[in-house]
This record gives sequence, structure tokens and C-alpha cells, in this order.
Amino acid sequence: PTVKGIMQHREAAAKFGNKKLVVITGASSGLGRKTARALLQTGQYHVVGAVRDLAKMETVAEIDGFNPDNFTPMHLELNSFDSVHKFCSDLERFKAAKPLDRLICNAGIYQPSLPYPKWSADDHEQQMQVNYLSHFLLVSKLIDDLTCAPDPRVILVGSVTGNDNTVGGGGVYPVADLKQLEGLKAGFKNPISMFDGYNFDGAKAYKDSKLCLMMLSNLLHDKYNKQTGIAFSSIYPGCIADSPLFREKRAWFRKYFPVFMKYITGGYVSEEEAGMRLFQVAHDPRCSKSGVYWSWNGGPREGRGASALEQDGQILGGGGAGGGWDSIYENDQSDKVHNKETAADLFKHSSLITGAQWPVPHQPKSPCPTLKVVGAVTAFVNGKEELKRMKAMPGTVGSAARVMRTTTSVADGVVLGSIGR
Repeated sequence: PTVKGIMQHREAAAKFGNKKLVVITGASSGLGRKTARALLQTGQYHVVGAVRDLAKMETVAEIDGFNPDNFTPMHLELNSFDSVHKFCSDLERFKAAKPLDRLICNAGIYQPSLPYPKWSADDHEQQMQVNYLSHFLLVSKLIDDLTCAPDPRVILVGSVTGNDNTVGGGGVYPVADLKQLEGLKAGFKNPISMFDGYNFDGAKAYKDSKLCLMMLSNLLHDKYNKQTGIAFSSIYPGCIADSPLFREKRAWFRKYFPVFMKYITGGYVSEEEAGMRLFQVAHDPRCSKSGVYWSWNGGPREGRGASALEQDGQILGGGGAGGGWDSIYENDQSDKVHNKETAADLFKHSSLITGAQWPVPHQPKSPCPTLKVVGAVTAFVNGKEELKRMKAMPGTVGSAARVMRTTTSVADGVVLGSIGR
């Protein structure tokens, strides 16, 4: 250990003690605000609120009674990739040698009524950059640090609207659908406003971004869970019908939508309860399982009628209110979410656009020295046999045939030299 390393460990111990370190985006309002409060109330976490408006965050923290010893607001503008890079640098300096235990990608914007796209600082459609692309970049920059924590979790907030196997996702136009990702593959810069390469639709852009987040969670689980120990999951906390997320909807919608969701469909959830659900996935030992889409309560019920009024809308339903801590379950996702070919393209081209750099994926290998030696000898023998098969003959078109003799000589020299040492 270096002197610098020792000093950083001492600084981290003094600052955090035995508390877990959590980063949550969008902590100044709605779901993120309630989740941050729930985490802080346990006394077991130090929460970094990653927000675009520090003054607003500080006001909220004072109103909600956040303990300043356990809460740190930090600037992050998801509308800009440069801001993501700066935030990660600021976080690195702040936390010293303390590894990150939880990353909660919660922040999002919803612009369903816009007749035209708004553009980010990087010239991408805003909803897709804020909701998905910048979170994609954020995870890539923090994944190595998360690996150092004892029980690391990355939680991506999805939505029923991104799953077309539900009424909310498949029964209401527009439906989330990335098609062949032609817009993303073409660079997704102004004037290209949609990942599928077609004309802009504000509601669809939001739904597509949630589809992307859920696909990303599954893909990261497949690539990195065994390698890193990180539990990657997505959640649908229920429809927070009076959330600030709907601030850009028309006034009549903001007035009547909560009533409709609460008393007709049963899908309504308060910010408080939704915050407890997201908190549960960050805190509950059961939620250390990776590759899960967490939901609560089962499926929406029909014929609510008088019972809804009697219980003030509190009837068990797919994401609906009620049910408590033990109503959590592993929900099913649509075929689109599970499409591995589309997910691979999404990952590749999102990396190109954001500049994200990821660890090289590999499966864990046995540390046994004997197996390592056997493996090295086997690889050499297999290599020699494969080179024989690559000998230039009629019908051989592989380019390796042209360099077979040189490769064989070099390989022999290296191995014989190694044995001699």
C-alpha cells in the first residue's frame, strides 16, 4: 500500500464509517426524493444526490430533514456527456478510497406533447439522452468501482410503458419499439430524433428510453454479473400519476389522470409508496439477485367499482398501491426487452455514441496453478494442431494459411524458450 492509499482509506473511514455509499440521480423531486429520504432514515447509507439544480436540492434536503453528515448533493446534468464525466471525477475525489455500493439510475424527463424534438448539449434528442444514454455512460464509468464493494447493485428505473406485453405498454399508442435501430446506427444526432430512424413522437421517445434501460439491465447482467458480483436489476414501482414527471402534460390530464388511475384501474401509487419500493430494491437482501425486473402486487383488476371508493383506491394490482414489503415479485418482460440481437446492437452503438468504455467481459476462471499450467500446455498443443489444419491446400481460403509457417516457427521458439527458463 502507498502512503496516498493509506491516507485515502483513513479519509473514507472518517467520512463514511461503515455506511454504504449510494448515488441516486434525480434526487431532488418525485421518486428520487422519496427514495433518498427512505435510505437516509435507516442510518445505514451515505447518499449522493446527483442533480442538475443544486439550490433546489439543498432546499429539499432542508425541508425533508436530510442529515447533512449523511447526504451530499452533487451536480450532474444528464443533458451533457461532459457533465457525466465531471460528476464521476467529482465523486472519485469526494469518496476517497470508499467503493460505491449502490447506483440508482432514476432521473428522467417526459415530453409527450412536444410537436418537435428538443436537443441536448450533445445534439441528441433530450429524452433519450437524459433517460438512457447518459445513464449508460454513467454506469460504464462507475462499474469498476462498484466491483470493489461487498454487495454492489445497479438499479435502473424502467416502466410498464416499455413492456408491450402489458395493457399500459402494448395497448396505448405509441408502443415502444426500437425496430432495427436505424436512427441510432446513423449516429442519432440532429436532425435524427428517434432510435428507430423515423419521425419524432415525444411519448414514443420516452417509452423507447425505458425499453432501452430494461434491455441494458438484462444485458449487463449477462455480461458482467458473474465477473463483477454486481446485481443489475430494473424496476417498475407503479404509476405515480401525480408525479412531476407529468409536468409537461396538459392541465386537464394532470387533474384527472390520478383520479382515473386511483379509482378505475387501480394502478395508482403515491410518491411515498413508490419511493419505498425503489428503496426496497436497494436495501432488501432478497433484491441482491441479479437479472430481475422487480414489480409489486400481481396484475391490474377489473370491475373495481364501489370497492375502490371504500378503500380509497387501495386495491392490489399490477404496480398498484398496497401489498407492502412482501408483495414484491419477479415480473415478466416482453419479447422486445429480451431480444438479445437488438440488445447487442443497442449496446454497441450506444457505446460508440457516448464514448463509453466497458471492462472486457470474461467468465470467472479457476485460480488453481495446476489448471493454469495444464491450460497453457493444452492451448499450445491445440494451436499447433489447428495450424496443421490451416495448411495451404486446394479449397483453403482462410487468410491464416498464408502465415502458417512463420507462426509455427515463432510459437515453437517461444514455448521452447519458456521451457528452458
